[in-house]
Amino acid sequence: MLLRDLRIRDVFVLPCPQERCYYLYGSTDSDTWNGPGVGFDAYVTTDFEHAEGPFPVFRPAPGFWADRHFWAPEVYSYRGRYYMLASFKSGSACRGTQVLAAEHPKGPFVPVSNKPVTPAEWECLDGTLYEEDGQLYLVFCREWVQTGDGEMYAMPLDEALNRAGDPILLFTASNAPWARPRFPQQDGHEVIAYVTDGPFLYRTKDGSLLMLWSSFGESGYVQGYSRSLTGKVKGPWTAAKEPLYAKDGGHGMLFRALDGQLTLALHTPNSNHAERLKLLSVSDEGGFLTVLK
Repeated sequence: MLLRDLRIRDVFVLPCPQERCYYLYGSTDSDTWNGPGVGFDAYVTTDFEHAEGPFPVFRPAPGFWADRHFWAPEVYSYRGRYYMLASFKSGSACRGTQVLAAEHPKGPFVPVSNKPVTPAEWECLDGTLYEEDGQLYLVFCREWVQTGDGEMYAMPLDEALNRAGDPILLFTASNAPWARPRFPQQDGHEVIAYVTDGPFLYRTKDGSLLMLWSSFGESGYVQGYSRSLTGKVKGPWTAAKEPLYAKDGGHGMLFRALDGQLTLALHTPNSNHAERLKLLSVSDEGGFLTVLK
């Protein structure tokens, strides 16, 4: 298939140097917002023009706790296994990040426990994995639907990717100078909401720690990033003055292409059923991200 024809949100790219290819994951259910959760697929590409797939990598077993909003799968190689972190929700349970595991990027991925790793009473999404000084962290968003001002947290994990400590608040969405409020209806009333979405951590060549994340700006959904002033995940964090990409796209992540080029992957536009993968070459010179022309 032609990759430009693939409708995909919340893109995640896993380079596989030994196979000279890339595995591509994302939210691809036919109706990611209102339809039932079907599962996750993988696509394999060598040139980001053509792709093989879909390869079904996760389908919920009978009794799985969630039935909707199967979103934002990320896949990491860790200690000989592959771990998927993804968001799920049901009508009777808060949205949360579930950890799944497999022996290969094509799966099948199976849950490592029967519940999300995020706090059960919180509406959470978009968990990403980060390791610092031998300690694993889940970095995730707590949604505006509970907080008004979306929050970003880091939570310690053990080696089996189970919760190993309390979540640590890193920052809120309104801290970013480029973030703008939205005014959705909640319980029949208009509310002010700042959105946190899609965290991804990256260590630059000079040792700076950056976090990609998305919110809404002057012209809709945007890709921004923040910097840890200490170079540690606990921060404090400060947002870049301007978004990295402000053309109705986001939920991005960074990867090194097989030729060594640092690449930003995101989806655009943000409208349902029209989303496509977009790749941008970027530089991290001086600890700042810059989109290359």
